[in-house]
Amino acid sequence: MKLKLLFDQNLSPRLVQRLADIFPDSSHVFLLALDEADDLEVWAYAREHDYVVVTKDADFGELSTLHGFPPQVVWLRVGNCTTNHIEQLLREHQESIERLAQESTIGILSIF
Repeated sequence: MKLKLLFDQNLSPRLVQRLADIFPDSSHVFLLALDEADDLEVWAYAREHDYVVVTKDADFGELSTLHGFPPQVVWLRVGNCTTNHIEQLLREHQESIERLAQESTIGILSIF
């Protein structure tokens, strides 16, 4: 199974194209018409379609605690920053993200 990231509303949709070389089957909630969906709806969609959620929102960590996983969550704990910075962080942590997706006992990867 290929690793697919689902970028949350608080991240730029441009990340889909910018990271297509390493995460080619990824998407953004906006591109899936989930941009006005609540977090639980996004969570359910990610679970059903085998996505790893990438977010800056602590709520997805809480959903993981309440509902388990999948989906797994990459929680970007970086505050306000540029899309370039987010892209660089995800590139730097590509191996960790891939390990997360293969791991059945870990639900959240925090990146600082």
